[in-house]
Amino acid sequence: MKIQLLLCALTLASTGAQAFSQETHKRIVIDAVNYMAQNPSTTQYAKLQAYALSHGMSVTQLAEVMGQAAYDVDDFEDTFFCGAITGDCVQAPLWGAAESIVKYTSYWHFQNHTQGADAHGNDFGGYNYDKLTVWGTIDNMAATWLKGDYLDDGKGGETGWFSADDSEYDSYGITEKNYRIDSHSTYRMYDDFEEMPFQPIDNLGQYWYQSYLQNGNPQILGFVFHTTDLLQPHHTWTTSDLNHAGWESWVKDYYDQENLNNLSLVKQAMASFSAPDAANKDIRPLLTQGGAYSYSQGGIVLNSEDHYDRVTTARQVIPHAIAMVVHMLNHAMVAR
Repeated sequence: MKIQLLLCALTLASTGAQAFSQETHKRIVIDAVNYMAQNPSTTQYAKLQAYALSHGMSVTQLAEVMGQAAYDVDDFEDTFFCGAITGDCVQAPLWGAAESIVKYTSYWHFQNHTQGADAHGNDFGGYNYDKLTVWGTIDNMAATWLKGDYLDDGKGGETGWFSADDSEYDSYGITEKNYRIDSHSTYRMYDDFEEMPFQPIDNLGQYWYQSYLQNGNPQILGFVFHTTDLLQPHHTWTTSDLNHAGWESWVKDYYDQENLNNLSLVKQAMASFSAPDAANKDIRPLLTQGGAYSYSQGGIVLNSEDHYDRVTTARQVIPHAIAMVVHMLNHAMVAR
């Protein structure tokens, strides 16, 4: 069965599931800083300038650092799945060698608005194959390929057959624990991939935001901005398939040509968010607003490759992604 799946995977590899491309993530952050520079009276741009200076950078350099950090989150080496039989633990599927495919860490980058609360007690859960309401071949292929595979728990005791275990990283004790904010987990939730209730991306964002508040590191603040995945409809409808990669590539290719970062549209989008109060250190309500928007406005790109449909959706979700980053930056400049 796995040989057949491998042949299928080699054909489908170019449709591997990311959200916005890494370059798009970076552009969104840079455009958010540009918006602040052009609207200093209605944003915390002066504080952003001071923050950049305190780290020996210009605002342009700061935008580059934070944008690159948002880009880098897809490259995290923090999530390993281990073979149900072999106990061999890897951070990407075997067929990922054929093409550039996201690592397993990307399964933390969803917020499922087609379902309610999850097994952890989050208001919206993350990726969980068993709970998907829309899915495609890639979702099915991953669940079949990884059937029974378990999340690396270090020396936690889970193994393959005959106690075989080649642990590489305690993904349950580190990564899942980091993203378990205000929720609860047991390891049994993660001992079979096809039923794993991954923590949602807003918890990822909150973890890194708390880390930023503690140390003020601009790279760590940049990690938070990968949460613009919430404006990618596939990550709120929740599927690794259904034109996922094609939409990602289209947005990257037409970002400038279709003026998707039009700052007048960003200004309109700013008003659609309820900005968190500086005294409230939890930015997850803001992030969930972004997820609710993409879920309500962007579903057509799961089923249509029409250029007009994509332009219409992109001119909604990209300005809202930029606006969400502006709101996070405004908050970050006054919350420490």
